[in-house]
Amino acid sequence: MYLYHYFDNTIGPFKNISDLSPKEAQAVLEDIRKRKPDTMCAQRQEEYVRTRIHFENILRNEFIKKGGIIERQVPHYMVVEESSWLSSWYENSSFIKIPIEEFDLSTVSFTYGDSHPTFSDRINDGKEYRKRLYTYDEILKIIDKYGYPQDWNKDGKYGPERYIEAHIWSDKVIQKYIKKYNDSRDL
Repeated sequence: MYLYHYFDNTIGPFKNISDLSPKEAQAVLEDIRKRKPDTMCAQRQEEYVRTRIHFENILRNEFIKKGGIIERQVPHYMVVEESSWLSSWYENSSFIKIPIEEFDLSTVSFTYGDSHPTFSDRINDGKEYRKRLYTYDEILKIIDKYGYPQDWNKDGKYGPERYIEAHIWSDKVIQKYIKKYNDSRDL
């Protein structure tokens, strides 16, 4: 299994607006709306920063309940396996691909689908993976049962799940790949 992180190559990988203050994060989104209005990130709703903080608190609390190790307050976001839809989010799309074996699995959680609709009160379709956060062993069982959303729901017509989201609660492996990326840019 591989985890993918999609990003705009002109900005770089693992630039997490959750590492900023809410005011700074909102300013970044406003800048994206002005400079890159046709990108998916520019289409986020006005209350995105506030709802992101809300959902990240849920993710953190649920992961702690499962015995997960939190080494950073907000996760780095990745997805399980390739998602062509996510690659379309950026004008200068790129990705970093990391084998799951490189991570300390006690620092990685998962949602079947994006965490926002997964934990949203607006979606009440009764699917078993709604309002659920998974460990690695648990997500493998869900994948065995349902497959990868990017295979059966490429266009989103069967619901909001288009990929499996991975939440990386540590900087250890991420920093190694940021360094590799930066080193490759210096060549």
